[in-house]
Amino acid sequence: MWRLGFFFHEMAFGLLSVFIPLYVVLQLHGSLVELGIMTAVALFCGIPASFFWGWICDRTRRYKIYILLSFISGSVILYAFTFTSSVSVFIVLYVIMQVFHVAHESPKNVLISEHYSREEWEKSYATYEGLTEVGWFIGLLAGLLASVFSVNATLTLYLCAGLNLTAFVLSTFLVADPLMIFERRLVGIERRIDFTYRGVENASEWMDGYSPNGVIRQESFFIFGIALMFFMLATSIFFTPLPIFFETQPQLQFSNTMVFLIYMLNSAGAMFGYFVASRRSVFSNAKANMRRIVLLRGALVFLLVAVVELAVSPSFFAGVILVSLGFAYAVYYILMLALSMSLLPPGHNAVFDVLVGLGAASGSFLGPYFAQTLGYTVTFLIAGGLFLVALFLIWLCT
Repeated sequence: MWRLGFFFHEMAFGLLSVFIPLYVVLQLHGSLVELGIMTAVALFCGIPASFFWGWICDRTRRYKIYILLSFISGSVILYAFTFTSSVSVFIVLYVIMQVFHVAHESPKNVLISEHYSREEWEKSYATYEGLTEVGWFIGLLAGLLASVFSVNATLTLYLCAGLNLTAFVLSTFLVADPLMIFERRLVGIERRIDFTYRGVENASEWMDGYSPNGVIRQESFFIFGIALMFFMLATSIFFTPLPIFFETQPQLQFSNTMVFLIYMLNSAGAMFGYFVASRRSVFSNAKANMRRIVLLRGALVFLLVAVVELAVSPSFFAGVILVSLGFAYAVYYILMLALSMSLLPPGHNAVFDVLVGLGAASGSFLGPYFAQTLGYTVTFLIAGGLFLVALFLIWLCT
């Protein structure tokens, strides 16, 4: 039940994920570069904010208060958006919103990891993400309906502010701090014991004249974290200018309604991906499956470029590719989240948010910048190449 507030929060941000880029470029008459600057500055400011929120919640062992702060601040700032028609003021408010928005991320991860045993982490993360993805999907559906019925942008922002306020009220009553903080410490102890055991076992085989069968390798979060950063860099370069690409590309020329619809397809693919990710069989060889998913993600980006350039039923295949991209991201995200939480020691969970934020922030500026200066095709090819870099790094650390 504690997840219900997050459901309404994701409804708001699902709608905003498409609404804000279109609003900035088409209604406030900002450029792609201004859109990139806004998103990048917000995410870059979110990096130290993520580190701070993650550090302070682990330091105080209080988590609920930061979730509530995230939700209520989002509601207030979204309401404030309705009073400005200036791109510069909108950017400032958006950056402030992002700083407070990330306050719920680290506490949410800790709540899941401490409320459930290590064996249930993957299923619990998948359940949470699946539920919130349904909220995201409904938010996109609301955006589609708002576009169909030409709902005023101010009313749309009122709706998003109200959804965040609902999330705040529900979380006030439903979210509770864990009584004890020990599950992640147990996982860290288990990993060290397992590493020591494998070392002793291999040493014993060597002293007995046998060649050790296993390779002793201490898992490195550093290389894994750099891989996460490149993955998010590629994702942001690809997705940040994508709504404008769909709206302006001559081969497509989607209306606002169609842009929301195709993002709904992406969200539907993600919902199915979270359902698949809740099955334990996916995690029997987590790192190998992660490599396959990253490879699929990169291949789909290259395929979208080919489909649009060759004009082979671009609208139909763009929808299929967006569904597949959503599915791939959902499975990747659950694999990555569970592996990250098992590798990170308590008190360092903000490192995860910082690395992901660094990649996302850089890509959020570079994507629109490349799109405006080099064109969408080159931009998407760069994103596909960066997915392959992430794949190599994941392979390297396994």
